[in-house]
Amino acid sequence: MEAQGRDRHVEVVQDGRVVGAADVHLVGRAVVRAELRVEAGHHATGVGAELVDAVLDLDEAKAGSLLEATLPAGEVESLDRLRVRCDDVATRPAGSTCLVDATLPAEGPDAGPDAGR
Repeated sequence: MEAQGRDRHVEVVQDGRVVGAADVHLVGRAVVRAELRVEAGHHATGVGAELVDAVLDLDEAKAGSLLEATLPAGEVESLDRLRVRCDDVATRPAGSTCLVDATLPAEGPDAGPDAGR
């Protein structure tokens, strides 16, 4: 994971290969923008969920209150995880991508990756 000011880059690596990545940017004090990408091809299940968890566990995400995310259309695993971890999730198509607007969870014991399970 690399940090550059208010920008972050996270990766999910399996067998030495990057299978998922996200670029995250904190806009002002309230909005977190994230572009999530899961690589095409064969990889173990859970990559999308692991990527969402990595993004939402960043300090930048905890500092924001709204999430604006972009992910590939059809990336159901990432979208499902966003629905588990965030409140008020709204989606809309935009070409080959899915735009997601969500309310980030407040910090606390129910805001971790296992919340809602």
